[in-house]
Amino acid sequence: MAEYQIGSMESRFADLIWDRAPITTSDLIRLCEKELNWKRTTTYTVLKRLCEKGLFDTQNGIVRVLLSREEFYARQSRQYVNAAFQGSLPAFLAAFTGGRKLTAEEAAELRTMIEQAEEE
Repeated sequence: MAEYQIGSMESRFADLIWDRAPITTSDLIRLCEKELNWKRTTTYTVLKRLCEKGLFDTQNGIVRVLLSREEFYARQSRQYVNAAFQGSLPAFLAAFTGGRKLTAEEAAELRTMIEQAEEE
C-alpha cells in the first residue's frame, strides 16, 4: 500500500499545485520563490518526492494532478484509522469525540453519512 503521509511544507506545496494545476514547472518555481521562499532546486526536490508518492505527474514541463486533494486526504485518513485503530471507525470516532457532546447538526450529519454509506 502506498504511504499517504506528507509533511507540513509538502502540504503547503501540494496546495499550491492543487489550486493551480495544470501549471508549468517554471511558473511553479516562481510561485514557490514568492510563497515559500524556496530555491529552484528545493521546488524540484519536493515535486519529485510528491510525484513518487503518486500525487502529481510532470511531463514536458507541465505539472498535472494524479490524485485530488480530497482523495489524498481521504486515503490519508483511512491509513491513519487502519494504523491507529485497527481499521475501526467506531473506535476512531469515540477517540475523536473524546467525551464531548455532538451538536444536533453534527449528529444529523453523521446519521446522513452512515445512511449513505449503508446504501452504497
